[in-house]
Amino acid sequence: MPVRRREARVNRGEREAAVRRLLEQGVAPVPPELHGDAVRRGDRLLRQRRLVRRVLWLLACAAVVAFAVWAADAHPWVEPPSQTTPPLTGW
Repeated sequence: MPVRRREARVNRGEREAAVRRLLEQGVAPVPPELHGDAVRRGDRLLRQRRLVRRVLWLLACAAVVAFAVWAADAHPWVEPPSQTTPPLTGW
């Protein structure tokens, strides 16, 4: 059973005042190298995702080829010969 938290009720005026205080503080300074780091990290993530996608496609194609080779050799759609009666020989 989830635990319910008791939250203090804040009226609309107090919320608006809190938002105004936050907006008046201004923007926190951002390091200049942050943009370059974010771009490099994003490029790396995209390259990794592209590599994973290509490897998965390669594995899927290999699985299809392996199945096709097995099916061509094993003929799973053909009913196996009956083993319940012995072959008739010597007639």
